[in-house]
Amino acid sequence: MTDTLTVPLPHAAPRTHEHGWTAESRHPTSEGVVVYVRCAGCGARRVDVVPLGGILPNAASRPVSGRA
Repeated sequence: MTDTLTVPLPHAAPRTHEHGWTAESRHPTSEGVVVYVRCAGCGARRVDVVPLGGILPNAASRPVSGRA
């Protein structure tokens, strides 16, 4: 049964996009280089580690929202 007086609530679309990470700072450690990165689009932050002798960083944390 359909009630004509009710209106369905809109579903919020998830806020996802391809992050564009830029390095804010980097620090050498015994494990490699720790890189603190921020998404230029949404402001989310993440910590990456470039292992000793490595070229590509590995995400050491999940992105943390840049918006409150």
